[in-house]
Amino acid sequence: MPREEPVETDEYTRYELLSPGTASFHILYEVTAIAPGATVFFNPIRKGSAASGEHVTDRMTGEELRFEVVSGQEARRSGLSRADLDTDYIRIHLGRPVPADGGQVRLLIEKTYQDAKSYFSEGDAIVFARSLGVRRNSVVLPVGYELLACNVPSQVLSEADGRILVSFANPGPGPAALTIRAKRLLP
Repeated sequence: MPREEPVETDEYTRYELLSPGTASFHILYEVTAIAPGATVFFNPIRKGSAASGEHVTDRMTGEELRFEVVSGQEARRSGLSRADLDTDYIRIHLGRPVPADGGQVRLLIEKTYQDAKSYFSEGDAIVFARSLGVRRNSVVLPVGYELLACNVPSQVLSEADGRILVSFANPGPGPAALTIRAKRLLP
C-alpha cells in the first residue's frame, strides 16, 4: 500500500478547561498545512465530543477563513482520501493554495468541546483524561485550581491571570494517554 504524503506539520494544541460541571473545554489548535497546491484543509471533530464555537484564522494574514462541518464521506469526496467515514470534519477553505516547494499555510482552529468522558468531576477533584495524538500540548486549569497529579512528564507554569498551565511534548510514536487531576484552592 503506498504511503500517503503528510498534509500537516508543527501541530500544537492548547486545552483551556472551562468551569467544572460543564464538561467543556476550549481548544486552540495551531497547525501548518503543507500539501502542495491544497486549497482546503480538514480538521476532525473527535467522536464523542459535541463541538461548538468553531473559528478559523490564517496566522499569516489574520484573516478569518470560511469553513463548514462535513461528514467523513463528504471529506473523502472533496479531498481527504483517508477520512474516517464515521467522523465529521471541519473543511477549511484556505485563503491561498499551499505553495509548492516547501510552502505552507499556518492555521489557528478554535472550537469548544463538551465531552463528559474527557473532563469530569471525581469527588472534590476535576479530571481531564484524554488520548492526545498531537506532539505538543498544554492544558490550562480553571481559575482557582491547583494541579494534584499528571501522569506524563510536564512543565507547570502560572499564566498571567493566575491559571495553571501544564505543558508537555509527547516523544512517543503513538498518542499520549494524559490524565490530569486538579482541586480548587482553599479560599
